Amino acid sequence: MTVTEVELDRADDDAFEHRHIGPGPEETDAMLDVLGLSALDELIEHAVPATIREKTPLQLPAPVGEHTVLEELRAIASRNEVFTSLIGLGYYDTITPAVIQRNVLENPAWYTAYTPYQPEISQGRLEALLNFQTMVADLTGMELANASLLDEASAAAEAMALCHRSNPKAGMSFFVDADCHPATIDVV
Repeated sequence: MTVTEVELDRADDDAFEHRHIGPGPEETDAMLDVLGLSALDELIEHAVPATIREKTPLQLPAPVGEHTVLEELRAIASRNEVFTSLIGLGYYDTITPAVIQRNVLENPAWYTAYTPYQPEISQGRLEALLNFQTMVADLTGMELANASLLDEASAAAEAMALCHRSNPKAGMSFFVDADCHPATIDVV
């Protein structure tokens, strides 16, 4: 087996095709030469069964720069209408700071290499909860901080149980605001 090294040719313009790693014409020719083929179409004929190949050419628009595509997408999105959400009580319109969204919610380190049903993915969620709990304790100066479960009602019940366990002599009476979500009141 012979290894052929080809220097990458990357254009500096803003076109999509130059912003992603991919072979240039010289690289493509070098790879085809190693395979003993003369064109990409010939490679496709060898690699993709005729029964699943598209018979007619795709009707694609001419390539454009990223900024043009983003402007087109923004124009399409601007036609969306925002309607009243009927999702129900207990869901609040909140603002998630970008640093939290990117570094916690969108950080693949919490879940990559695991499928959702594997227990290992829970480790990332548990670590996020521990970090949150530690931060709340640091910010409030309290010895205890709640790291909630998956829903508001369970979190409220967990907080109530935590209060009782930390001071069992205080009794079993708890005050719950009447404006709380009815499901939360039912659970606690």
